[in-house]
Amino acid sequence: MNTQIHRRAFTQSTACATAIALGRGSATAAQAPALSDNRLIRLGINALARAPDKNYFADGHRGAAMISAHMMCVNNRFDNAASQRIVELFDLNWAKTKLCQPFPEGDRVEDATQQVGRALADGRGVLRQVGHDAIFAMHAIKAFRLAPETATPERVAGVCRLIRAFKPWRDVKPDDQIQPPPFADTTAASQFILQEASDAIDRYVGFGQGFAGHMLTFGQALVELAAMGDVEWAESCRTAFRKYVTVTRKGPQADDRKIKPHAFRKLRPHDPQYWKDRGDQAVGLGHVFKYPYAYYDLLARAKAPDLAAEWDRKAWRLF
Repeated sequence: MNTQIHRRAFTQSTACATAIALGRGSATAAQAPALSDNRLIRLGINALARAPDKNYFADGHRGAAMISAHMMCVNNRFDNAASQRIVELFDLNWAKTKLCQPFPEGDRVEDATQQVGRALADGRGVLRQVGHDAIFAMHAIKAFRLAPETATPERVAGVCRLIRAFKPWRDVKPDDQIQPPPFADTTAASQFILQEASDAIDRYVGFGQGFAGHMLTFGQALVELAAMGDVEWAESCRTAFRKYVTVTRKGPQADDRKIKPHAFRKLRPHDPQYWKDRGDQAVGLGHVFKYPYAYYDLLARAKAPDLAAEWDRKAWRLF
């Protein structure tokens, strides 16, 4: 990616990103009509709420991916061509499935976000399936704040069951020396997460980039929660996040599966051609949307040109 374009994109996104990151107001983008009605937010929260009754892990990913995609396009002011192509991919793959179908309308649950936050805090520092309890909780909280009419009893109950469904995974003792900055210090915390993810990319060459990608999404979820004012819930995951950093710093283990690296390419997700080249069904579980959302958000918060340049050189391995 051209560094000048990269920096300009973040400069343009600052004003919009500030309001969106706080989880207040309407997430609209005048240049992206397909996003102005929060349709992806509604589809995504429907999927998150329905996931525990289906394949909680895979379908939860799909729900979070739709919310991530909406936020990525809006916060970074993706142009019409990129935004419309992303919406098209969801229409071709998930939007018309039972997973995303509407729930019955009902009275709004006034403490919906508090219920989700408490479900997350009940994890009590256990590392659960690469931190997806935190990742999906943050996305649900964002959705309920951006589209408060979706916080109906069935959706809230479904999301809370989803958060509690995740199982312990590599729940090791955290290294005492791994002490991330407070998540409320969004600049320092974002720099820490980006550096850990960058290092993980180098460690896991030939083993896929799930460890690096989830460093971004897990860490960014905690930063985003704190930025919305939900510091207590973010910090309730501190021990679990320290465990994840401990795991990733060890590098590939004997039973880790080898995966062919991505081919080099210059295109990045803000470029419409990036999405056209992926084909109509190349959406996987949704990491293709969630990883870049976290990447763009953390870089915007980090305010670290050296880190941005470091990532610019190697982001192709992740995307």
